[in-house]
Amino acid sequence: MRASRALLGAFVLATVLDLVSLVVGFRAGHLVTKPLLMPLLAAFAARAGGPRLLVAALLCGWGGDVLLLSDTDPAFMAGMASFAAGHVCYLVLFRRHGPPRARAALLAVGYAVALVTLVVLLWPGLPAGLRVPVAGYSTLLTAMAYTATTRIGPVAGLGGALFMLSDTLIATGVADWPQLPGPDFWIMLTYAAAQFLLVRGALDARPAPAAAYREVRSTTP
Repeated sequence: MRASRALLGAFVLATVLDLVSLVVGFRAGHLVTKPLLMPLLAAFAARAGGPRLLVAALLCGWGGDVLLLSDTDPAFMAGMASFAAGHVCYLVLFRRHGPPRARAALLAVGYAVALVTLVVLLWPGLPAGLRVPVAGYSTLLTAMAYTATTRIGPVAGLGGALFMLSDTLIATGVADWPQLPGPDFWIMLTYAAAQFLLVRGALDARPAPAAAYREVRSTTP
């Protein structure tokens, strides 16, 4: 328990330092702290008994974080692919938690409308080589957010929604839309909160030890 709390505290501290670095324009601080976030959160998830797919999703996020520190187009594509792999891990993990909950159809319509609207609005401003990859990535991200809400619950659902918001801020920057003051701050704030909420929701959704034991016993010949 102490180790888990220490790792979570280290993640929170690294997040705060990263956000402060962005506010004051200390790029060296951002370059140091950003790559620490997901390994610390992954270590916390593993120490708390989280499933391997949860840890894998976070490590894919770490890969994307490191790659996006570069401003080159190949690094952006590779970073997007790494995050996409993380969303696949989340999707597979969340789908193990049984059928969708109530109002899933209504939520599906809402997420679909949000996805189509965003892609249509962004499409003209995106570089030609990024249009299809961004559309495909956005579809995968939306599916992850929807599944987090309907299979896990409101905590993970909020994490999925914040992940969508964070990546939307990135996409609008690529499409040369007007940005909020300090856009990198808002991107990292929503991203760090999203990953933490996805982890918290996934950990809270685990079956109790007794229930897990009964499930194993019921499937044993």
